[in-house]
Amino acid sequence: MLPYIYLLLTLIAPIFADPSMEELEGTWTSKSNTVFTGPGFYDPVDELLIEPDLPGISYSFTKDGHYEEALYRVTSNAKNHSCPVASITYQHGTYEILSNGSVVLKPIAVDGRQLLSDPCNQDDPTKSTYSRYVQATWFKTYQKYVDPYHGRWRLQIYQFDGSKMQPLYLAYKPPLMLPTEALNPTDSASETATTLSGSGSGSSSKKKRSILEMRSNLKRSLENSYRTTAVKKGHDDAFDMYWWISVGCLGLASGFFFLKN
Repeated sequence: MLPYIYLLLTLIAPIFADPSMEELEGTWTSKSNTVFTGPGFYDPVDELLIEPDLPGISYSFTKDGHYEEALYRVTSNAKNHSCPVASITYQHGTYEILSNGSVVLKPIAVDGRQLLSDPCNQDDPTKSTYSRYVQATWFKTYQKYVDPYHGRWRLQIYQFDGSKMQPLYLAYKPPLMLPTEALNPTDSASETATTLSGSGSGSSSKKKRSILEMRSNLKRSLENSYRTTAVKKGHDDAFDMYWWISVGCLGLASGFFFLKN
C-alpha cells in the first residue's frame, strides 16, 4: 500500500508547490542532522570554522534572496584508507531562481572560508590548511515535497550535471543564519568599504574605523544569535493533509473498482 501512497504524494505535492524564494525559505540539513548553518558552524569574529560531529551539508535560504552554506565533507582514498580528504567550507551571499527553475548561488568573495585536511599530500600531515574560498554554484533544478516516510519537508537538489545531491530536510524556519552582509570586509574588496568616499590617510582611517565598528556590531549580533526566531521543524502537518487526501483517493478508487465489478 505504501508504494501507491508514495506515488499519489509525488503527484499531489507539485499541485501545492509554488516555485519561489518563499518555497526555499528555511535551513535545510542532510540526514546526519549534525551540520547547520549559522554561528554554530562559523565564527566570523575570530574567523573559526567549527567541526561538526559528523559529515553533512546544510543550506539556508531567505525569501528575499540571501543564502548560506555549511559543508563538511570527507572523501575516502580507495588506494590508501589512511588518507581520507576532509574539508569544511563556509560561504554566504545572494541567490537567484531562474525562469527555467535553476538556482544560482553568488557568494560574497571576501567571506568564504575553507579548512582542508589532506594528510598524505601535505608537508605536515597533522595540520590542516585554512584559506579563503569562493565558488559560485549553479543547481540545475530542485524539488520540494513532504517525505512520505519521515513526514518532513524534503528538498531534492539536482546539481549542474543533473545528478542528485543528498536529500536535505527542513530543520529551521525562519532560517538559522549569520548576518547577510559582508562579515569580514577588507580595504581592497568589500562593498561596505567601497561606499566610503575620500582619499589619503583620512579615508584609510575611516575605513579601518568602519571595519572595527562593523566587527563590534557583528560580535553583539552573534551574542544574541541563539535567541533566534527560527523554529526547529520536525513532523509537518502538511504530511497529514497529504496522507488523508491520499487515503481518500485510494478509497474512491477502490469504490469505483468494486462498483464496476
